Amino acid sequence: MGYLSPAVDGAMNYRIPVYQPDLSGNEKRYVMECLDSTWISSKGKFIGEFESRFAQYLDVKYAVTVCNGTLALHLALVTLGIGPGDEVIVPTLTYIASVNAIAYTGATPVFVDSLADTWQMDPADVKRKITPRTKGIMAVHLYGHPCEMDALNALAQEHNIFLIEDCAEAFGTRYKETRVGGLGEMGIFSFYGNKTITTGEGGMVVTNDKTLYERSKHFKSQGLAAHREYWHDVMGYNYRMTNICAAIGLAQLERAEEFLAKKTALSNLYRSELADLPVEVHRQYGPATHSYWMISILVENAVDRDPLRLHLAARGIETRPLFHPVHTMPMYASRYQRHPVAEDLSWRGLNLPSWPGLSSSQVAEVRAALYDYYKRK
Repeated sequence: MGYLSPAVDGAMNYRIPVYQPDLSGNEKRYVMECLDSTWISSKGKFIGEFESRFAQYLDVKYAVTVCNGTLALHLALVTLGIGPGDEVIVPTLTYIASVNAIAYTGATPVFVDSLADTWQMDPADVKRKITPRTKGIMAVHLYGHPCEMDALNALAQEHNIFLIEDCAEAFGTRYKETRVGGLGEMGIFSFYGNKTITTGEGGMVVTNDKTLYERSKHFKSQGLAAHREYWHDVMGYNYRMTNICAAIGLAQLERAEEFLAKKTALSNLYRSELADLPVEVHRQYGPATHSYWMISILVENAVDRDPLRLHLAARGIETRPLFHPVHTMPMYASRYQRHPVAEDLSWRGLNLPSWPGLSSSQVAEVRAALYDYYKRK
């Protein structure tokens, strides 16, 4: 497929950006408290408070802050002992970080296709890809819709392999009545600036297993031994979150339900506004609560996707393409593969402006620009 020019795709000042954070709660007050206390690095009261409140929100036992979502994934995989010779099954339709984190450990990512309705990894393809070397399944809850966790858990239990949830895009998502993150051995979250709650940069690892919790804390802090000062008994990492980031995260968490309610309302508004256009708005299916991190659409014909994005960009409206299937990228394309559903979704999909504070008049502008594009065809 074609690509937008860099001038249009990344360097414009958009009137309606695809995302922007809302920092109008207690963020400034909590950050100023950090500055006044001088606890600005990886120690301070907000670290523990953010971890505790986050675990309570998800109804999991343990949460561990880290400095970003990619490293949260790597930390979870290292904690589970995944490494060279192992295989981890992952959807090809995902952000590159999901796959890179597997490669960082020396393990091999094994790609699976997507389901056409939910856009999530296909459990039937997961079953086909399990081998004696399979150590884990990475369930990526893409754009805020959950994977089919009952089917994936059944496969994990049948084959005695780990189930890791990549919830980087799925804060607030539910599978049945349970928030994602605690449905496998370990789950991870991202708090990048365009996420539903943000710390600027940051992430979280969650689990219900005390041993995994202790191991993850050990590895994230340079492998520092518990009972001997400056003695390191494993090769660890410096993956710690700062107190300032945790302070912002705590303030964001206080408004989580407000953000999620606004996103649901926004998705409903888009669905209503775009009902008469030849686009399909991503929606929830089955026993799911979609958190709508990004509100996304599919165009009927892939040839329209990039011209439509250029049309919107010319009107000051930012969009993003759906992720490219990772199996098509040079470093992961050493052998030919086809994942037709994921490829079709990727070539036809785009993310619309999706932040919680987007106004009805701005949605109307997006609708008008879309309508104008199709009227001219």
